[in-house]
Amino acid sequence: MALRSASTQLLGRAGLLPAAVCNAFHRCMSTSDKFSVEVLPFKAHRIEPPNNVVETSIDELVGMYELMYKMRRMEIAADMMYKAKLIRGFCHLYDGQEAVMTGIEAALTKEDAVITSYRDHCQHLSRGGTVKEVMAELMGKRDGASKGLGGSMHMYNRQANFYGGNGIVGAQIPLGAGLAFALKYQKKPNVAIAMYGDGAANQGQKYEALNMAGLWNLPVIFVCENNHYGMGTAEWRAAKSSTFYTRGDYIPGLKVDGMDVLAVKKSMEFAKAYALEHGPIIMEMDTYRYHGHSMSDPGSTYRTRDEISTMRQERDPVERVRKLLLAKGYDAAAIKAMEKSVKKEVDTAVEEGKAAATPPNEWLWRNVYVAPANMDMRTVEGTYVQPTYDPTYSS
Repeated sequence: MALRSASTQLLGRAGLLPAAVCNAFHRCMSTSDKFSVEVLPFKAHRIEPPNNVVETSIDELVGMYELMYKMRRMEIAADMMYKAKLIRGFCHLYDGQEAVMTGIEAALTKEDAVITSYRDHCQHLSRGGTVKEVMAELMGKRDGASKGLGGSMHMYNRQANFYGGNGIVGAQIPLGAGLAFALKYQKKPNVAIAMYGDGAANQGQKYEALNMAGLWNLPVIFVCENNHYGMGTAEWRAAKSSTFYTRGDYIPGLKVDGMDVLAVKKSMEFAKAYALEHGPIIMEMDTYRYHGHSMSDPGSTYRTRDEISTMRQERDPVERVRKLLLAKGYDAAAIKAMEKSVKKEVDTAVEEGKAAATPPNEWLWRNVYVAPANMDMRTVEGTYVQPTYDPTYSS
């Protein structure tokens, strides 16, 4: 599914590039015209990889850039809100890895299912959620993605088949296989995406899920987001084999440049077609996170600042798309106008999140079967209350 944006209107009424950037065929290129881009070749295990030429358009690149830029600004805002103590508890940021989810989404429809780990803010956004829902959830407000009850690790959007972030390392992998089982059982022409990091790639439950998925030919794509550090441990310190795309043994795999949104898109289109016909496949996305593992991790004790700076300068996924747009003649002023609009949207979402109401105390006991006996609830302020048991969701 191509990602499109209203911001393409910034090109002008005709939707054409300025005459100064007409191409070699002496005509202006429509924003919907397709052109080819070469990406890094894919490495493959037990499968013939797709070619490394990707078709795209200005319209698609603009939509991708807007989404990725929005993800980046949102995560930077979350960093600031956490440091201001407006966000509490765990908080895992996604900046640096935006190309992975944006590229995946470009190959899916909302009928396909997605499940991921606790680094899930941008997945909620790509599945159709809003910045306000993310910011409100991070602040524990009732307007949040999970009504303020989940926090950073538990975004959720059932209507868009996003089955959330999961706080237990690797626990989402067998759940992803279960989602694929449901899709196959219901005879739906869709796939499930089970996302996990290199730190979870050694979990035993992953291999149980791989075995069942392979045995039953489930339409599941296992996506390993290899950002090279599981918390503060480098991949080579934790894994005897860090070629994660080969670790399915009998299940084929591809290694992809996860910092290139077009490479991710191309590989996921291939993987979806394969999974629907043949069953599971593993995708290793070579990516990088700029922040530490979580907000409690400075991210500089186990890697150098030069390493982070080099990644930003040479492989930044957002800047890569920006440069490609400019190289294809897209107006720099239109990009700046889009960025200004996104910044305003994020700033507004932050203020709306701050102003939103907190969930009533009784919401904490909404999803239990019977009224808790002789139990008090500790509030953020340190006081104790005994909420009303309300299983009817009337409040």
